[in-house]
Amino acid sequence: MDTYGDMVTLLLCFFVLLYSISSVDQSKWIKLVESFNPEAVEKAQNAANTAAGGNNTAAKDGESTADVAFDDLYEQLKAAVKNAGMESDVDLYKGEGYTFVRFRDTVFFDGDSSVIREEGKVILDSFANAITPAKDSIKEIQVLGHTTQAYSDWQNNVENDRVLSAERAANVTAYLQRKSLVSPEKLVSVGYGQFRPIAPFDTPENREKNRRVEIIITKTNSVEKSLDEYYESMKEENK
Repeated sequence: MDTYGDMVTLLLCFFVLLYSISSVDQSKWIKLVESFNPEAVEKAQNAANTAAGGNNTAAKDGESTADVAFDDLYEQLKAAVKNAGMESDVDLYKGEGYTFVRFRDTVFFDGDSSVIREEGKVILDSFANAITPAKDSIKEIQVLGHTTQAYSDWQNNVENDRVLSAERAANVTAYLQRKSLVSPEKLVSVGYGQFRPIAPFDTPENREKNRRVEIIITKTNSVEKSLDEYYESMKEENK
């Protein structure tokens, strides 16, 4: 009984001790640690100062977590394209305040159809996953539909040409909207028909280049540009 009583008493003292230090005064705790190991407090203070300095630098540079995420967007998209084995069908460009993506139309659509293929949905899913980390810094996502002129010396039927490019852009935009990447008002679809070619209409190979869907992702507070200005910027980068 004496042994049991001593054990209970010791346990009681132990729990009282735990309770007494459950709320530690920071200054007293630092003094206690310093008395045992002065270097520990100095190292902790230096680490805190370094962290504060890093935060101040970021603030001076005007960069936020969202800014960094947008800057990483290009690499995320590039990795998604590579993982999908689509390097030959997707072109990526990175500019000041924007990322430009160009898809061959066969990635998403069959022939003269505006219905997204199942393979195209897989690509858009990967695309959506890559965009998600940067969604807070995105100003707008423009989806642009383009067709090509079937004959070098004869324009397409106006209604068919315009409607096809507009429907393709709208369907891609609607698919992205269902993913809830960004607010719907940030998603824009435009159908240009055959009137923004990037190659002549003289050969089947060149006409194939003109059949495409482009996506322009702009950063918040970026300067607005026309499509021709984006094209010109990309030409300068490729020189």
